[in-house]
This record gives sequence, structure tokens and C-alpha cells, in this order.
Amino acid sequence: MDEKSYYSRLLIALLMVLCFGVIVLQYVCPTSDCQLLHLASLSSRLGSRAPGDRMNGAGAGDPYSSEDGALVRFVPRFNFTTKDLNRAVDFNIKGNDVIVFLHIQKTGGTTFGRHLVRNIQLERPCECHAGQKKCTCYRPGKRDTWLFSRFSTGWSCGLHADWTELTNCVPSFMSNRESQERRRTPSRNYYYITILRDPVWRYLSEWRHVQRGATWKASKHMCDGHLPTLSELPSCYTGDDWSGCSLEEFMACPYNLANNRQTRMLADLSLVGCYNLSVMSESQRWALLLESAKRNLRNMAFFGLTEYQRKTQYLFEHTFRLSFIAPFTQLNGTRAASVEVEPETQRRIRELNQWDVELYEYARDLFLQRFQYARQQERREARQRRLQERRKLRAKAKPWWGVTPVFKPTKEPPMTEQSLVFSEEKQADARQTLESETEGQVEDNWLEEDESETILDYLENVEQWR
Repeated sequence: MDEKSYYSRLLIALLMVLCFGVIVLQYVCPTSDCQLLHLASLSSRLGSRAPGDRMNGAGAGDPYSSEDGALVRFVPRFNFTTKDLNRAVDFNIKGNDVIVFLHIQKTGGTTFGRHLVRNIQLERPCECHAGQKKCTCYRPGKRDTWLFSRFSTGWSCGLHADWTELTNCVPSFMSNRESQERRRTPSRNYYYITILRDPVWRYLSEWRHVQRGATWKASKHMCDGHLPTLSELPSCYTGDDWSGCSLEEFMACPYNLANNRQTRMLADLSLVGCYNLSVMSESQRWALLLESAKRNLRNMAFFGLTEYQRKTQYLFEHTFRLSFIAPFTQLNGTRAASVEVEPETQRRIRELNQWDVELYEYARDLFLQRFQYARQQERREARQRRLQERRKLRAKAKPWWGVTPVFKPTKEPPMTEQSLVFSEEKQADARQTLESETEGQVEDNWLEEDESETILDYLENVEQWR
């Protein structure tokens, strides 16, 4: 009876604590916002796992398994070296290192740029104020920026500056911002990053943007220390802008910079005489630009793809050892996606952007191989940690195998010298047998675990990429 009374009082006390907690929650947060914030935080922890955390099963609950909706098994087409695939860098935010964001038009760069200044867990977060386009991203304990991007330093090297402009402008810009004392410090590392997008949808998105009145007239297109002449870079329209243009008009202009924009902006234009088209043939010019863009993309610290938001987030975190607060979301409801384009028109767009199409296929292959390499590396590190923990447990458990059992004296017939020797040998054999059986059992378990890990790695290597 006393035991039942005790449990009854305990149950009543628990119910009272629960009711009190609900009342406090309703008082502090009467709406469902707190619950939504809790769910968002939980989603972030599950979706953005730190390097080393492992999913249960091969792909079970994997947030990276499907993003673009295409049921296609990823088969690598290009051979890359380990150096190309392993892009983890020693980014020192407290030192002099700088991340430089090359923002290509209509690739989702605005969204990614906001992630950089508002969504990274930092010791000293960027200071962003309502009504201001730029945020202040200082290093801990310093009044020095670690990020060169639209939302931190503005268009300091020109509107949507390309590779040629940034690599010539950023070092001098950062040096001019420093004090005389800081200029004596060791040279800083510049880590270039960018975002690419499927060429057809990027092209359509730019057309819709131009149709609404965008011009990007403020772009400098600086190359080899000079601006392009009007004959080198003629305009596609005569008025203030090209608003209201049809897709046919947009595609018909031979000087349209939207054509193969990603290849041109990632290449070193000084290799082909900048914007002087008379230096070499068009095919030779674009072949050199494509190879240059591939090389620069390969040597970049990081690049992401608009069509793979979660993988982009994962690779950035893996590369720079930085973590985002909230997970990236895959948004396919863009203005370009709402445009109904005939298959023939899409074919023509692909022809106009043939170099971007080839670059994107190369980038997608490299991107997915980097993702696969990083995941395998993460699994190996996690497995090594587990094996080390097992070895420690094994080392702690091993001493008891050799403990000599203590036998209580019993009334037995008196033993002769020969029988005593025989008894000791028998006990020693029993201890040796017990120890060997125990060690063999442990080794068998380890072998089974290693075999299961190998099989799991094999299954994960042939997983479907979507």
C-alpha cells in the first residue's frame, strides 16, 4: 500500500511539473513561433551534420540523396587527381586570409551571398542592419574584413567583376584598406569561390531580368589595365535599357554577353587579347577560354551548383571548416522555371551557350566527385575514431583474462608430488585455453565489424546520385 501511494504521489508531481512548463511556455511564447523555431533548429542539426557524424545505414535519412529530382546514377566522366578532389583548406579567419566571392549573374549568387553574411556560425558574426545593403564582417579582435563580396565590401572591383578583374583588383584593394603596420605582415591567402548554374535556365533567367530593365551598365570589364572600346564591346540596344525585349531578340544579338557568360567570367581574358576579337579565330578563342575556365574552377577553393543546394552547403562547410546556422533550401520556383520554352528553343539556347554547357558538365562532374570524396573521407575518419575507442575498451578489458582463479580448499585425498605437478599443469592449460578463446572471439568480432564497414563503403560508393 505504501509503495502504491509513493508512485501515485510521484505521478502527480510529474503532472504538475508538466502543466507548469506548458503554462510558462504559453506565457513566454503564446504563438507557434517557438515550436517552429525548435523544428527549424532540429532540421538544421539533422541536415547539417558536422564532419564525422554518420547516418544510420547507407543513405537512410540522407539529406543529400535527392535534390534535382532526376533519377540518374552518377557515373564520373573525368579523371581528377586527389589534389583536385580534396579541397579542405586551412582558412584562418583570425589571421589574414580572405574569401573572395565571384558573383556570376543569375546563378543564385545573391542568396548564397546572404548566407555568407547572415547564416554562418562565427565567433564574431557579421553586423547587418536593416536598410543597409552591406554588412560589416570583421575578424575577431580586429577591424579587418575576412570576406570580399557584394554584401560585405560592395562592388569594389566593379559590378559583377569577373576572374580577370578580381585577381588583379582584390589584392591591391585589400592592401589599400590596411594600415601601414598591417602592410608589413605576411602576405594573405585569397580563397576564390563561386556558384554555377545550368546554362539554359541561367540564360532564361538573365533574359527575364533584362526584360524587366536590368542593364549592368556599371560593369567595367577591365582587362590588362584598360577598358574595352565600343567597337570591341558593342551594345545590343540603343535606348537606356532593353526592357520588353522578346526572347528571339535577346537570342539574335551577336554581342550579347549573356552568351557563354559563365565561361568568360571564369577565364583569364588576357590569354585571348581581352575583348579584341581580331587576335585569333572565334573557335580558337573560346577553346582557350574554356580551358582557362576549367583550370581556374579546378583550382578554386570552392564552387557550388544552384541545382544542388544541400551538397553546396556541405562542401563549403567541409572546405572551410565553417558551419551554417540554417540549412540551404532547394527552390525551383524561379521566374525562369515558370517560362514555357519549346524544345527547339532550348536546343538553340544550348547552341548559343555551347561553351557554358561543356563547362557546366565538367563542373558538375568535379562537384559530385568532390562531394563523394569528402563523404568517403568523413566515413573513414569516423571509422578510425570508432576503432580507436574499441581498442581502448579492449585494453581495459584484457587484464581480467589472465587472472588466476582462487580455489577454496576442500577435503580431498592427500596429493603426491606427481599429482600436484599434474594439477598445476592442468590449471595452466585451462587458463591458456580460456584466454585464447576470449581473444579469438574478440578478434572475430573486430573482423566482422571491419568487413561490415568495407561492405558499407562499397554500397555507398554505388549509391544513386540525384
